Amino acid sequence: MANFEQADEAISSARFTRSLLDDLNALETLLDGPLMERGVRCIGAEQEMFLIDRAGRPARIAERMLQELDDPRFVHELALFNLEANLTPQRMGAHALEAMEAELRDLNERARGAAARLNAGVLLTGILPTLKQADLGIESIVPKPRYLRMNDALKRLRGDDFRFSIQGIDQLDVRHENVLLESCTASFQVHFQCAPEEFAELYNVAQVISGPLLAISVNSPLVLGRRLWKESRIALFEGAVDARSDSQQARGQVPRVRFGDGWIANSVMEIFREDVARYRTLLSADADPDPMQEILAGRAPKLSALRLHNGTVFRWNRACYGVANGQAHLRIEHRPLPAGPTSLDQMANAAFFFGLMAGLSREISDVRREFSFADVKRNFMSAARDGLKSQQSWCSGRSVAAPELILRTLLPLAERGLAALAVTRAEIDRYLAVIEARAGNQQTGARWFLSSHAHLHALRSNDERLRALTLEAKRLSETELPVHSWPLAEPLPTDAWRDSYRTVEQVMSVDLFCVRADDALALALSLMEWHHLRHLPVEDASGALIGIICLRAVLKRVARGLTLENLSVRALMRQAPLVVAPETSTLNALAILRDARIGCLPVVRDGKLLGMLTDRDLVAAGTHALEQALAT
Repeated sequence: MANFEQADEAISSARFTRSLLDDLNALETLLDGPLMERGVRCIGAEQEMFLIDRAGRPARIAERMLQELDDPRFVHELALFNLEANLTPQRMGAHALEAMEAELRDLNERARGAAARLNAGVLLTGILPTLKQADLGIESIVPKPRYLRMNDALKRLRGDDFRFSIQGIDQLDVRHENVLLESCTASFQVHFQCAPEEFAELYNVAQVISGPLLAISVNSPLVLGRRLWKESRIALFEGAVDARSDSQQARGQVPRVRFGDGWIANSVMEIFREDVARYRTLLSADADPDPMQEILAGRAPKLSALRLHNGTVFRWNRACYGVANGQAHLRIEHRPLPAGPTSLDQMANAAFFFGLMAGLSREISDVRREFSFADVKRNFMSAARDGLKSQQSWCSGRSVAAPELILRTLLPLAERGLAALAVTRAEIDRYLAVIEARAGNQQTGARWFLSSHAHLHALRSNDERLRALTLEAKRLSETELPVHSWPLAEPLPTDAWRDSYRTVEQVMSVDLFCVRADDALALALSLMEWHHLRHLPVEDASGALIGIICLRAVLKRVARGLTLENLSVRALMRQAPLVVAPETSTLNALAILRDARIGCLPVVRDGKLLGMLTDRDLVAAGTHALEQALAT
């Protein structure tokens, strides 16, 4: 049966590839014909959001939300704790940005209202601070064939778990078995329509402005409890859907998520052809009517195969083809902007993008003469890592601090660009004032999260800090005050702290020292003495837990007069120790410790050590909980 299924899949894939090639040929014909829209500048956006419960943790309620909303503008995203809203395209001109903001606010309010009726909430942010790896099991994926097929296809191409490392203030090393790491990220994607003959020029402009625009917009510094890049979404998303095998990575094959490696010379066809050439198809669908026959009949073809494949290749500036009101069009989808923190912040980011697109393209006829692509790509990665602390290379390679570049050069340029697009003076002032204020005091969403995290240092558990950040970000975002004016987050109100002590994962120790079975016992005892440890986990070369060294066992051996000299860890470790999963309740863990008369429980998933829960951890958590209870 498996062989028949594989054969059917191969046949389906081959048919889809033929459709994809037919679509490419048809698009090349379309570009010079009357069915392609010209002379119109339309804009649009996609709002992604997180769904959270009353405790600030991810809420898997997307299906119920869509039923509650009953609005075709809202659609699924990959995970059940994500949702996406699609804004109505606007013809660029006077009051277009105001209309876009009004719809954006309405959509976000509708989502918040629907979530409240389900005893939940909505947060606009690039990465939800309270997400844990335990939230990313396959049970969190939206149960739709497309998402399940994409997950399976990426896993087959990868040939192994998804894994990557990010270094920031902290370090995160992740190994995960499915594509749901992608769902940790949420963006505010803006669209800019352009004619075929101007596409290459405008696409290159979008690449040039991506770095400084990202620097002023960063909003995602916390991933799985670690403080990483100012816009960690960039690195996380690139790792989450990296389907390259180890050998493909070794020979330099480019990943599916990418900024690019060079300028576009003449046509959008360069992008689509490269993406078809470099990336295997992940999904397939039934073929459309022959696209060339549709063109001959005077109808704009859907090019569904090309659009489906394009949706599985994630350039940070993506070329898009669409059909609206019987006419085909091209647009640039700008994907680096994170969601949030507020509707106004997002609209300010969008207006800055639209203004820079128009301004730079009007004042520099060909950005390739003024900018090195290597510098442009370096700007983008530097902005993702350091935000407004980054240095940006501008015309002729001149290096400028991001705030200075934005305030002195880019804001005036965006102002001229928006004026050229017939945007009203009131709109220009409203949105660019937000960018100016944010660059002036340098409080981006990322800086607010990191400063607030440090401000909450008195809270015992990182889980409590992250929940406080999440709930305060939700409250402040609903005020629609832009993030540059937000006060630092304060501790959780009333008895909300209780939710930070319910599971083992919330109170366990994660800064661990481990040894191997063949290490000298003297090394283990030294580690225990230096760091006042009573238990030391023992791992094998793959990181799997295989035992534990207990100080009590060592002392018993010494009491019997037995020598410890020249022994290895293996000689005294307790094999196959009792373990618990991270989602185990603290009460259950306490009962296990009491009944087994032991002092620690390794916390394990799939055989790999995540943390250690000791009786001391529980005493400290209980003491803090009692203090909180007495205070409230």
